[in-house]
Amino acid sequence: MALQALPAGQLSASQACATFAQRLELAVSGTGVYWLEPDPTTGIQALWRLTARGAEPFGPAGLSVRSRINGYGGGSLAALDGGVFLVSEDQQIHFLAEDGRCQRLTDEPDAAFGGLVADAHRQRVLAVREAGGRQQLVAVSAEQGIQVLHGGQDFYGAPALSDDGRQLAWVSWQLPDMPWVRATIWTAMVTESGCLRGSETWPTAAEGAVQQPVYAGSELWVLSDHGGWWQPWRLDPDGVNGDWASGGGPPLDHANAPWQLGESHHVALPDGGWARVHYRGGSGELWCYRSSGAEQRVAAEFTDFRSLRVTDGWVVCVARSATRLDAILKVDPRSGTATVLAGGEVPEPARPPACPLLFEVPACGSDAPEFSGFFYRPTPVVSASPPLILIVHGGPTSAAYPVFNPQVQYWCQRGFAVAEVNYRGSSGFGRDFRLALAGRWGEVDVADMERAADHLTLSGLVDGQRIFIQGRSSGGYTALMALARSRRFAAGASLFGVTDPLRLRAATHRFESGYLDWLLGSPQQHPQRWRERSPRYLTDRIRAPVIFFQGGQDQVVVPEQTRAMVEAMKAAGRSPELHWFEDEGHGFRRRINQARTLEWLCAFYARQGPKFDDRGENLG
Repeated sequence: MALQALPAGQLSASQACATFAQRLELAVSGTGVYWLEPDPTTGIQALWRLTARGAEPFGPAGLSVRSRINGYGGGSLAALDGGVFLVSEDQQIHFLAEDGRCQRLTDEPDAAFGGLVADAHRQRVLAVREAGGRQQLVAVSAEQGIQVLHGGQDFYGAPALSDDGRQLAWVSWQLPDMPWVRATIWTAMVTESGCLRGSETWPTAAEGAVQQPVYAGSELWVLSDHGGWWQPWRLDPDGVNGDWASGGGPPLDHANAPWQLGESHHVALPDGGWARVHYRGGSGELWCYRSSGAEQRVAAEFTDFRSLRVTDGWVVCVARSATRLDAILKVDPRSGTATVLAGGEVPEPARPPACPLLFEVPACGSDAPEFSGFFYRPTPVVSASPPLILIVHGGPTSAAYPVFNPQVQYWCQRGFAVAEVNYRGSSGFGRDFRLALAGRWGEVDVADMERAADHLTLSGLVDGQRIFIQGRSSGGYTALMALARSRRFAAGASLFGVTDPLRLRAATHRFESGYLDWLLGSPQQHPQRWRERSPRYLTDRIRAPVIFFQGGQDQVVVPEQTRAMVEAMKAAGRSPELHWFEDEGHGFRRRINQARTLEWLCAFYARQGPKFDDRGENLG
């Protein structure tokens, strides 16, 4: 059978995956701007730098920079004049000089490093090391090797060094907590020999999670949510009202949940001001606060900002937009002028993209608060009531952002509407909303997905008989629970989703070893709840068709989760569809596997209900 040509301007699955260019983990120094770019063809996470000729790859051929600490990494890059420290795929720290020479600084095959911070005063790098089931804060240099600075805590966040190099701050947290539930700020003096002296903690006035310590000169600032939102606070040991001085700001989260080390959503400016990110309605805003008291929103065409840094008086960051790919952005905090240094490509100039529309689901009683999401119409619109793909973000303590995603465009170009939902438990909507999932995973998230489907149907935006629910990781769990609890959905897809929380609890990695107990309660105290919220044991209730995707190397949601679920569905007389990628882990990196996933999903949805041709035309 001959292949039908795609309509002009329509993305193929391969093009949609190839177009998805991400920029990550920005680092700056007096001599350079550096960042990471995943290559979906090879799976390598390449190092790039800005030169007079523009953006260029940097480092030896085949170099891949990626930390795997805590399973999610972060902080795998730190710059100082003359080069960059980095964590390579072997999880060891190297120093890559500007002339291209690469020196290995650690040799611990059983260790992982992350949260790198350059210490220019001592020509070394500070890092979090994980080995033997414990973490430590360490310093690493070519001359002295590895020097342990602090230990005894279960987990450490990336440290912050004062401008004069004499003070150090860091965040730690203890099992069973996750860093967005409870986390503590520590400080210490750094001696002439580079050791720490006088380590102490700074308890918050109420229970909270502290993140992202930053020094402005000798003043220490953090983001803490003990007041209800992740907002800026200054630690003031001489304060008349206690140690914590509010930095003001609106009642909004100024950061998202710290799944990775080394995130930066606020940065001190040379004139005494600040650049800070606010999350409003799920969308990121960048604001510059001058020491004079003036404040200005900048780069308003972008909707998310990460890795804020300052170099030569400019704010440099990774910026994301609804209409273009990730950009390395430079902002003048005085004028507010924003300039794209690299990236920021408009991927389909001949075809306007489907843009996110904020929708809000109103509150319905005391146990059904308001929440929101982003809706994408088909392009072009071929039906007043198109089928809907309802996407559950992962985490679950994460969020959906209104940023360009070629895979969403792929669906919209084929006649589907797409909605991404920030259900209860999502990050970016305050502490109470984020913690509302405690003990209620598989309940309130499922209820919110159903409410989103009903709201979009009653608003006349979609066909209520053709709503498909899809999720990755924890989002796959919510999708499966929704299929078991409701007849609202015509079909569903689980991409490396959780199916048996109790078995996962015994097999998951250390970072999330207490997370499932927080989400579902103690299995010893609530055994029935755990079974009732395990999709594997609810297969007799799932009547809609389901498609599964799984990587054979997944160390977060182990492959047995999907394999056992598929077998249980078959035993219940169902006919699940399974696609297995033996060479993939948690999240598919290779372009060919990403494209196959899109194609199989599209074919699967096309078999459910009314049919569509390649142009998205309804065939009845």
